[in-house]
Amino acid sequence: MSERNVLDLLSSMIRFPSLSGEEDEICTYMQSYVDAAGIQTRRVGNSLYFWIGSGANKLLLASHLDVVPPSSGHPYPPFDAAEVNGRIYGRGASDAKASGAAMTSALLELAAEYWQPEDGQLIVALTECEETHYEHNGLRKLFKGHLPRPQAALIGEPTSLIPTIAQKGLLILRLDAKGKSAHAARHALGENAILKTAADIRHLSEITFERVHPILGPTSLNVTTIQGGTARNVIPDQCTIYLDIRSIPSYTHEEIVAKVREAVTSEVTVHSDRIVPVSTEASENIVDACMEALPGIEPVGSPTASDWIFLKDVPTVKIGPGHSELSHTAEECVDKSEVTRAVDFYKSAIKGYFEHCRQT
Repeated sequence: MSERNVLDLLSSMIRFPSLSGEEDEICTYMQSYVDAAGIQTRRVGNSLYFWIGSGANKLLLASHLDVVPPSSGHPYPPFDAAEVNGRIYGRGASDAKASGAAMTSALLELAAEYWQPEDGQLIVALTECEETHYEHNGLRKLFKGHLPRPQAALIGEPTSLIPTIAQKGLLILRLDAKGKSAHAARHALGENAILKTAADIRHLSEITFERVHPILGPTSLNVTTIQGGTARNVIPDQCTIYLDIRSIPSYTHEEIVAKVREAVTSEVTVHSDRIVPVSTEASENIVDACMEALPGIEPVGSPTASDWIFLKDVPTVKIGPGHSELSHTAEECVDKSEVTRAVDFYKSAIKGYFEHCRQT
């Protein structure tokens, strides 16, 4: 297959405005595209998976079909897939249709070369609702009786084709301070909830997380929103802040919540703790395969979440073409050369993984 094939596929994918929950048309297109190559497919909702081989050792390559809405100020129409100066522009170009196109092309090229894993199965999954809906997340739904748990996985997200072997989690906490309202002219009769929150914020800044992950670094804690008071002349009787905490495998979310509760007087409520930190040991076969396919490149960690959270018990590497910093921006694009290199990388990593498994 020519280099142009994967680029044409990516351009076609970008032209579908597949916002989360609106992936029907792109899923239908991708199913027809893979069916035309003679590969068996299976669709669940607006998610699709397909495979070659039938052995017990299953390697999953997964990426998502949905995108976030366009931003303001796109230099080119966000769903036109404009090709300019060696790049393809558009919403989803980097996050994460380039990965999906490259993974699909890798499987189809291997099949066209009559390659199949020995005593194994290669599966590619292209899923819905990765960007927004946890309950409707496509990969999560596939694992509920449709797709077998793999022995290893590659998650297709923009990492500039650098292997990512650890990913931070996300813990969101709500802190509510209670006070007593009064006229501001008689402030001594009230109890100012905003001042209580100010003291709590100071105490939060003094929390230390001694354990540091060798790749991800430390846990981070940030106050991201604050809401309090009803009028300029009323002592506020309530104040609410939200904390965005990016966690590492060295701490459980329960440990972090306990640290916060110990530091503050506000009531602490867990708003969301479903995105757990994940990591893969460097000695795993899938990591070895990736490193051999990319000599001279060291693995890194990632502060951003992905569908890896649904594979926390599976040796996984997150890797794909595109720059993560461009995700969800008006300037989102991907280098065409990186997309074509991604196909070669995935093919090498796939073969390398099964060869490592055969030797161990």
